[in-house]
Amino acid sequence: MTIEGKNDQVGILLKELLKERSLSMRKFSELTGIDTATISRIVNGKRKATPVHLRKFAECLDMPLTKFLEAAGYPIEDWNDRQLSDIHVSVNNIQSLLESSDVYDKNFSIENIEKQLVKYEQYSQTEEGKETILEGFEEKLQKVGSIGPFINQLKAMYEKFRLSNGTPKELILIGSALIYFILPVDVIPDYIFPIGYLDDATAVQIVMGLLLMKD
Repeated sequence: MTIEGKNDQVGILLKELLKERSLSMRKFSELTGIDTATISRIVNGKRKATPVHLRKFAECLDMPLTKFLEAAGYPIEDWNDRQLSDIHVSVNNIQSLLESSDVYDKNFSIENIEKQLVKYEQYSQTEEGKETILEGFEEKLQKVGSIGPFINQLKAMYEKFRLSNGTPKELILIGSALIYFILPVDVIPDYIFPIGYLDDATAVQIVMGLLLMKD
C-alpha cells in the first residue's frame, strides 16, 4: 500500500468517527490540541499522521490506539509483541502488588498513565516545564537512589532533552516522560514506596515505544 493509501485510510476512519460524534474539525482540534489545518490535511490524505497524532485521536474519540495505528500502516505486530505485551505484563504485576499491599485502592491502568503523559507533553515545552526538568531531574534521581534499565533510560532521555538532541516531536515525548517522573502527581503516588515508582517505569516504557515508532 502506498503512503497516500495509508493516509486515506486514516482520513476515512476519522471522517466516519467525527461524523458519528457530530464533531467539527475545529472542535476536534480544541479537544486534541492539534492544529485544525493539520487535522484537515490528515483527513484529506495529504499528510501522514504520526503516532503522537494517532494517540491523541484515539484518546479523544475513545477508540483503541491499535485501530488508528493499523489504518496508518504502522507495524502493529511489532508494537504488540515488543511493547504492549511487556507493558500489560507490567500493569498486571503492578495491580497485583497494589491489591496485596492494601495501601492503594484505585484502579491502575495504561490509559491513566497515557492521559497524564498527554497532559505533560505541551507543558514540557513551556519555559516553566523546561525549568522543572532541568532543575528537578537530578534532585528526583537522588531521592530514587537506584540504578537499572528504568533509571538508565531516564538518564539518557534527560541528556537528549538537556542538549535538545532530537526532533521537536521526540523532545515533546521525552519531556512528557521526564515531567511524569519528576512531579509527585503520578497515577500511583510516589509516597507508596517502592510501588509508587513502578508506574514511572511503565510511563518510560510507553514513551520508548512511541519513540521507536517515530517517522
